[in-house]
Amino acid sequence: MADCPFCASDVSLSDGTRLENDLAYVREDKFPVSPGHLLIIPKRHALDWFDLSIEEQAAVAELINQAKAWLERQHQPDGYNIGMNCGEAAGQTVMHMHCHLIPRNVGDVEDPRGGLRGVIPSRQKYG
Repeated sequence: MADCPFCASDVSLSDGTRLENDLAYVREDKFPVSPGHLLIIPKRHALDWFDLSIEEQAAVAELINQAKAWLERQHQPDGYNIGMNCGEAAGQTVMHMHCHLIPRNVGDVEDPRGGLRGVIPSRQKYG
């Protein structure tokens, strides 16, 4: 798709791509939440996780693990957030499936408890 930033980009190391397999690739996020923030992106244009084939889902999962190993070598984070937004109501703004792998470090926020639950701030804390 011509207006899709992931379809319009070349998949190459010069464009920030770090890893790839036959169905997906890993690149650095152009607007990182933390140093090393990566995106895992299927090569075929698909709206979200639920539009991927089982094979594409497996390819993305394989690259999440490989990307984690790369981040361990490059950044030695203390933890990770893994997430994807599926649909506008969930905050998706780029309508090509992509999974965020965000390295986290102790002290990068005051209180990280609740993690991804923070997408709805009033629900981040339990109880």
